[in-house]
Amino acid sequence: MDFQNRAGSKPGAGALMSNSESNVARRERLRKLALETIDIEKDPYFMRNHLGSYECKLCLTLHTNEGSYLAHTQGKKHQTNLARRATRDAKDNEQSAAAHRPMLPKINKNVVKIGRPGYKVTKVRDPQSKQFGLLFEITYPEVTDETKPRHRFMAAYEQRVEVPNSQYQYLLFAAEPYETVAFKVQSREVDMRPGRFWSHWDKDTRRFTLQFFFRNLACSNVDREATGANSVPVQPRFNPLNPYITSS
Repeated sequence: MDFQNRAGSKPGAGALMSNSESNVARRERLRKLALETIDIEKDPYFMRNHLGSYECKLCLTLHTNEGSYLAHTQGKKHQTNLARRATRDAKDNEQSAAAHRPMLPKINKNVVKIGRPGYKVTKVRDPQSKQFGLLFEITYPEVTDETKPRHRFMAAYEQRVEVPNSQYQYLLFAAEPYETVAFKVQSREVDMRPGRFWSHWDKDTRRFTLQFFFRNLACSNVDREATGANSVPVQPRFNPLNPYITSS
């Protein structure tokens, strides 16, 4: 049979190699390359058994010589098992680190304060009940749309800035990233009935408005005497100082 005129052959080279012969040649080239570049003694998966042969502890394969083992390490099976082992080790290390990680206390985020907000305080008096009150207008132009200002009353003994005085209390307003501002008001009973105490947050103008009235001593006594089975409910009437709600 004439092998010289086959496609891909060279004159005098004989026939083309078959697939098995090509695989043998490739493995031999890889073996020679591995022997020159890889230190087999540092391979954690290389092991000599009591019979004098060599084993791969990762793939559980048996080899007759070092060259056969090195050729195996360059193959697809060994490389795939290496990738799987690396993935599993990384997952185990992550779980172990999470289990031994100490529980850290929750730390509040640090917000850089940009200063005090603008404010305006107005004294008001209800023309019908003659109650004295205060109107607070706090401007927060730099707050986000998700932020809503908060407020609360604080007793004089809760603060550490001034000497406590039982005749006064403090009204606090807070909204990040502005500093918390406090106003010193009389320590009198605040009328918390609807229409007497109200607040409003305007997102368009970024202005928070709060108004409240102090209870009159005479009104407080009348309210206490009126509570009972024969008391008549008072009909709500319009409050000219509160544009958002009627008062009773």
